[in-house]
Amino acid sequence: SLKRQLGPIQLTLLGIGAVIGTGIFVLTAEAAQKAGPAMMVSFVIAAVVCGLAAFAYAELAAMLPVSGSAYTYTYGVMGELVAWIVGWALVLEYAIGATAVCVGWSGYMNGLLMHTDFFGLVQPGALALPEYLRTGYFSGGGFNLLAFLVGALVTWLLVIGTSKSARVNAVLVAIKIVALTVFVALAVPAAKSGNLEPFLPGGWGSPMGGAGVLGAAASIFFAYVGFEAVSTAAEETKNPYRNIPIGLIASLLICTVFYLLVGYGAAGSIGAQPMLGANGLPLDPGTPEMTAACVGSNALVCSNEPLAHVLRVLGFPEIGNWIGVAAIIALPSVILMMMFGQTRIFFTMSRDGLLPSKLSD
Repeated sequence: SLKRQLGPIQLTLLGIGAVIGTGIFVLTAEAAQKAGPAMMVSFVIAAVVCGLAAFAYAELAAMLPVSGSAYTYTYGVMGELVAWIVGWALVLEYAIGATAVCVGWSGYMNGLLMHTDFFGLVQPGALALPEYLRTGYFSGGGFNLLAFLVGALVTWLLVIGTSKSARVNAVLVAIKIVALTVFVALAVPAAKSGNLEPFLPGGWGSPMGGAGVLGAAASIFFAYVGFEAVSTAAEETKNPYRNIPIGLIASLLICTVFYLLVGYGAAGSIGAQPMLGANGLPLDPGTPEMTAACVGSNALVCSNEPLAHVLRVLGFPEIGNWIGVAAIIALPSVILMMMFGQTRIFFTMSRDGLLPSKLSD
């Protein structure tokens, strides 16, 4: 059995820890490439969609305060077969989410190793890993060593217990909140209305208009993935009827406010216009054409670490580097919550007899 030891503050921090991660630290540039400054509308669209789902999760978690999230709710209403499918879908969601954040964390860490002198102790790049250890096979490398190591570290942290994991998560969330607050404090005052024009490149009817905004919202949706992990902790929550809804809604509201402020600060301070191809349409992020177009450019859409990049362009290179460090330190909290949710799905499915009983001992 699981011990009830989590309160509303811890649940809210767990939700923030699961949500604020690779999405805001990395996907801001990708969203800007698809929608330009109108990516802020994309943040709102994604938030509304997630908010509706959060209300449903809050209601269901209060009715069935046990671990398992959507798996448990499906089991109670539609039976074992559909619940088994939903359970494995959740496991896949958490696995892919954790893997993506591991890779995003690796990108930030590799960037730090390549461009930072660590307070003059070494030459920039002296600690950089060989190329074949920076990315995986399908990204042109051989083995993403740092992504593997951070995943293994978080797995060990979960093994030592929920209460210790929650305390570590609280520290990591605090680091993320401080980093984003510093970014907002420096970038928002530097915002100029001219940098937001044209707000919607090409108008609503163009590929960079309505379609671009919705496409960016689809990408930004990943920045909200994980909020439902709060409901997987229902069986470890004190007074879950009250505290689970608080944790879900509060974490989503706090994250949305930060996302909008960060998006406005980034777009308003240095601009967020997309890179266009010869046909006048935005280039697809990550393609060779996009890479070639970004050579020598300081555009927001060309950066793999957009928040740190914005501060460097604004004349705060050291603070920008510290933002990168904060991302490196704090992103594992997202991996932690993804893996936490996955283990609770395994636990509940095992207890229901759909997985080996050893997983619920």
